[in-house]
Order: sequence, then C-alpha cells, then structure tokens
Amino acid sequence: MPRIEPVQIENAPELTRPVLENIKAGLGKVPNLLSTFGHSPAALNSYVMQKEALKTGSLGDAFGESIAIAMATFTGCDYCASAHNAIGKMVGLDDEERQLNRQGVSADPKVQAGIHLAKSIVESRGWSNDEAFASAKEAGLSDSDILEVLAITMFNLYTNYSNHFLETENDFPVVELDETLMV
Repeated sequence: MPRIEPVQIENAPELTRPVLENIKAGLGKVPNLLSTFGHSPAALNSYVMQKEALKTGSLGDAFGESIAIAMATFTGCDYCASAHNAIGKMVGLDDEERQLNRQGVSADPKVQAGIHLAKSIVESRGWSNDEAFASAKEAGLSDSDILEVLAITMFNLYTNYSNHFLETENDFPVVELDETLMV
C-alpha cells in the first residue's frame, strides 16, 4: 500500500494540475509515481524539469532507457523496471536488448560502457573508480556523454528511491527483477 496515495488531477493543487494534465495528454495516463508527486509542486516540477533537461542531451532516448532499466535492476526498483521496460519498447529497444538491460548489460558497446559507469556510480555512492571512467572513454563516450550518463544516473536514483520510499503501486506491466544483481 502506498505511503501517499496518488492525487487525482481534479483534486491536485492548482500549481500541479496543468502539469498533470500535460502528462496525461502525452502518455494517455498519469503514472502513479507522477500522480503522487502531484501533491507537491516542488516534487513534480523537479521530475519534469530534470526529464526536460535530459531531452537536450545527445545520447538519445534509447540509450537513456537502457541505463534506466539497468538502474532499476541495480537499485531493486520493481516500479521503474516495469515503467522503463514499457517506455524502452516505445522508444525502439527490442525485447532482447531490454532483457539484457535488466541483467545490467547491453549488446551495444557504447551503451554497455554507460551502464557500467552508472553501476559504478551507484555502487560507490558517487565515488566511481578510474577504471569505470577509463572504460567509458575507451568505449567512445565523450566528456559530455559521461556527464549525461551521470545526469541520467542521478535522475533515475531520484525516481528509484522515490518509489522505494513511497511504496508506489505499480501501474505498468510487471517486470520481474533478478535481486542478485542489486548493488
């Protein structure tokens, strides 16, 4: 049971109502995590602004979703694994790649380097090692790409940990996580 029930658009604070309506127009629904954030303009706008900022990056949606799927595995977030599996499919990740991402890997060496770097950041609580950084560079990630991977990682920690804390009810097709891969 969620710690905070999702808010309905019509009952949302005046400052979050238009944001929730925009989300619904784009997705056809307001996912439970975002409906829960809808109680707080600061929480909801933090999510939306971070998401918008990530859209300005150069790595692309599929790259970001691969990292998001892997991050959900690393942090044990069932909600995000399910949500990003669905979103990953929408942005063109095939079933095989999404399955690999749920195992913390990718068939694409550049994406694999991003996932490896993200895992290193999570495992080390931000004190990533030189090897992970060097591997990212060797795989062709530029300084800009590495900073974008860092931003994607931090954004996903925000949503993953929010779901843990809030005990958000999953409203996506459920994906099972391999708990042995959690860091």
